[in-house]
This record gives sequence, structure tokens and C-alpha cells, in this order.
Amino acid sequence: MNTEKYFIIDTNVLLHNPRAIHSFADNTVVIPFKVLEELDKFKRDRSEIGRNAREATRLLDRYRKKGSLSKGVKMFVGGRLLVSMDAVKDVPNGLSLHSPDDIILATALYYKNKDKQVFFVSKDINARIKADALGIRAVDYEKQKIRYSKIYRGYVRTMFKHRDLPDLLSTGSIDAPMPMLAHQYAVLQDSSDAEIVLLGRYNSATGRVDLLGNEIEPALGISPLNIEQRMAFDALMHPRIKLVSLIGLAGTGKTLLALSTGLHQVLTLNRYKRVLVARPIVPMGRDIGFLPGSKEDKLMHWMEPIFDNLEFIFSGQKAKGKAKEKIDRLIAQDLLEIEALTYIRGRSLPDQLIIIDEAQNLTPLEVKTIISRAGQDTKIILTGDAEQIDNPYLDEDSNGLSYVVDRLKESDLTGSVLLEKSERSPLASLAAEQL
Repeated sequence: MNTEKYFIIDTNVLLHNPRAIHSFADNTVVIPFKVLEELDKFKRDRSEIGRNAREATRLLDRYRKKGSLSKGVKMFVGGRLLVSMDAVKDVPNGLSLHSPDDIILATALYYKNKDKQVFFVSKDINARIKADALGIRAVDYEKQKIRYSKIYRGYVRTMFKHRDLPDLLSTGSIDAPMPMLAHQYAVLQDSSDAEIVLLGRYNSATGRVDLLGNEIEPALGISPLNIEQRMAFDALMHPRIKLVSLIGLAGTGKTLLALSTGLHQVLTLNRYKRVLVARPIVPMGRDIGFLPGSKEDKLMHWMEPIFDNLEFIFSGQKAKGKAKEKIDRLIAQDLLEIEALTYIRGRSLPDQLIIIDEAQNLTPLEVKTIISRAGQDTKIILTGDAEQIDNPYLDEDSNGLSYVVDRLKESDLTGSVLLEKSERSPLASLAAEQL
């Protein structure tokens, strides 16, 4: 068997990361001719997919200028890039020339039959299964994958002796019970009284855990209901934490806490000039142009969960007007902006509190693009459930939300909390835990 490795790249890999061809060391990266045709179909798309298709094509064109892609061109980072259409000359039985996926798989089979070490790289599970059935080694693109089962939770649990409680309370801080990261929380439980639980946050400047007080000022009437929400609430309100990531099941309060604390910091504390709320419109970033009606009509369809939470927040403030009127007034005063995620790309966003809901449906590259929009004095909040992903090419290990938590957990600018306890209703809790 030839020792040279050939990585056959599926279209969805380049739509996920247009620079994926640079991820395979000193090996040969093969772009099937059909992939170029599929990229061409997306080039006019206004979504992140369209931008990735255009960037991938531009990168391939740069290499075209270095030599013949059909014969192979050395890449800037090492390895060789090859564009191949040899497979269409001899498509084996069982595969169809009318199926783009089959033609791409036929390319992999072509090189396998030439005694090459072939790896078919695809984000498409079904395509990987078909490749395996053809005897081709199939792999997911894992350059930006993490192990969600080992995801950073944002806190540790530890015990203290009841006799130490007075000293603990008087000093207001303790030595870190173990190596900890910046803004990581410590849940301290009395070893002899399970009802006594203290909460602290690690201070990387002092190397100690500072205890958090029990007195919590509600944010527009919303207060944390459990210890996990208490940690999230603190991170959301902390002025030095510029990026907060909240991962949690449905009903754990991620979006509600983000909205209430965000609006509180704008309306009451005057820390930011507005709250900007955005979420992915549909899987794979397709924009709202596919829906009938005005932009506002389309937004209402996709942003209903946001408006539901806003109405809940303001429904308790009857003296200040009805909830919907209050929301409309904030939007008119430019204190609250609700926008499709597609339309914030390219904007510079200083002095704002930005909430990105359903961030688990974003790729790592899309999340990077969003965070890079942050201007001076801006705070970004990412919320989502890594176990409920609509994007067919992402999973709990490869989505942008999980990736950000894992890659930025050591930064002094970030904080993260994994929420597991549902507070929506007993029925919602039952569904989240048992179904």
C-alpha cells in the first residue's frame, strides 16, 4: 500500500470552513470537480454559507495561479492540492452520474483503486456511511471539534467543615481548593449541613476564591432560582467578563437571564447604550428572504421565543404599561434591537450588550465572525443547548458554542456556566430529564 495519504474533500467541509484544505499536513488534498460546481451554486447566497463558498473559491483560484491544479500544486502550509475529475470517466455500478454525492464518492473510490491511502472527509453522516459501504475510510472534519462529554462546566464543587464557617464568612475569601481558571465558580457545601451552600468566584489576580454575597438585586424583577442560575447571573452582571457562554437544556433560564440582566444594565445601570439580540434564522444560516412579508414580519416569525421572554419580563411591570407597548417603546428608542444574525456581519458594534441565542446552530467560524464584531466596551452573551442542534452538519462536539467554551475557557475576559436544572415547570423538567 502506498504510504501517501489522499484526503477527498466533500463540499460541506468547505462550506463549514473554507480554509479546511490547510488542515491535512503534508498530504494530498483532492477537490472533486463536482465540488467546484456545488460551490458555484452557493456563491450568490448572502448567508455565511455563501461567503464561505466564495472564500473557498478565491483560495482555490490563488493556487490555480501557482500551477496546474489538475496536476497538483504545493500549498503555502505544506502538502499538495489537486482538483480531480477522473472519477467521472468510470463511475462504478451502484453510483449515479446524476447524484453529486455519488460523483464525489466515485472520486474517492478512483484513488482507492489506484492503491492510495484514501480518506473521504465529510460533514454529511449519510455520505460517510455510503463511503464505508464502498470500502472507503470516511472521517468527519475534526479540526475544530471538542469532546462535549468533557466540556468545561464553569464551576467546581467542594466541601468545607462547619467549624470553619465563621472564619470563612469573616474573611470573605478562601484559598482555591484546586487549580482553577479565571472567573471559575466554586460551590462550597457544608460537610455536616447540606442546606448550607456558599458560592464563590475565582480571582486570578489574588489566586483566591472570593465569596459572593447572598443579597442579589433582581434584574427587572428577575432573580436566579438555583445555584446554577446564580452563577450565570453573576457572570452576566460582571463588568469585566466580556464574553459569557451559557449552555443548558430547555427551561434552564439561559435566554431569560441574558435578556433581563442585559436590559437591566442598559436601562438601570447605563453600562451599554443598547441590547442587541440576534439568533440564527434557520439551519445552515439561510436568511429570512425566503419568507413572505416585510423584514419585520419575517423577524417576528423567527424571534417569537425572544418576544415571549421579553413579555414575561415586562408582564410584571403593569404600572409601567403593557408588556408589548414597553417592548415597542424600547425598540423605538433604540435601546433594544432585535436583528437577524445574517445582518450583523460587517457591522462594528461598540458599547453594546449583544445576545446571540441558539448559538449551538453556528459553526466555529461563524461564532468567530460574530465575536470579532465586538467593539470597545461591548459584551457578548452566547446561549444555547448543545444537545438540540438543527444544523445537519454540526453536533455537540463541533458546534461553535461548545468550541468557544473550550477554546476560551482560560481567558480572563470570559466566563461560562453549564446549566442543567430546569425551572420552566415540573413537566418541562420531567421532559428534559427523562425524554
